[in-house]
Amino acid sequence: MCTSPIPMATPSSCTTASSRWDGTARANRCPSYYRRFDEVPTLPQMSESMEVEEALRKGVDISSGHQYREPLPSAYDVGGVLLPRPFKITRIGPVGLFVKDVAKSVGFYTEMLGFVETEEVSFRGRRCLFLRNGPEHHSLGLFPKELRQELGLSAHTSLMTFGVEVGSYAQLRNAVMFLRDRGMKSVNIPPDLYPGIDYAAHVLDPDGHVIQLYYYMEQVGWDGKPRPKELRRAVREEWPEVLEPLSDTYADQTFQGPLG
Repeated sequence: MCTSPIPMATPSSCTTASSRWDGTARANRCPSYYRRFDEVPTLPQMSESMEVEEALRKGVDISSGHQYREPLPSAYDVGGVLLPRPFKITRIGPVGLFVKDVAKSVGFYTEMLGFVETEEVSFRGRRCLFLRNGPEHHSLGLFPKELRQELGLSAHTSLMTFGVEVGSYAQLRNAVMFLRDRGMKSVNIPPDLYPGIDYAAHVLDPDGHVIQLYYYMEQVGWDGKPRPKELRRAVREEWPEVLEPLSDTYADQTFQGPLG
């Protein structure tokens, strides 16, 4: 699965940020650009289904977009579906960022973008904050830039981690073995730097960014408070084969599919 964003369309390109469920980029050919807006559009606008119907009437080939072709054979049974990898990414995020000033950054994300502060952690005497924009423990982690070198991470990026959730703990274990067998380099990120997640793996992509794989995210209830640290699952150095479900293990949003 590609986790890199597709570039947004510009007047000089013929790409869009949208894609259909079948993996084909939606309307990324120039004939579809008669609906491109170079200025702020008036409202209301037609719905997507109306846009598709109009494009068909104009003779636009709506299946002409680029489609990713999977190079690996579908040989792994993942939830009863054969996939090319023994896991399925069901969500992207959270994102961890290194910032110059944690306090100013928190103000921007909470006051301007509406994030809610979930938890603060002191790591090696440095303040780290975790923010959410829904019921999950955090969608964003903010870390002082000084930690980047202390953790031995790449100096060419302000990204600390980019999270991808897989479908289950079993899939997480399988993902670790799959990536390890293919030479992916793992890095050690202390659990204190991802509260609300218990078992997680961290690997480096070819550009040196840290990809965080996890299967569970703590859900924040009606009172807006995270689970106390002493009530969280203790992460063992030797991962167990199976885990007992927590009270909110199955309270996360359901992945609607398709698996492949």
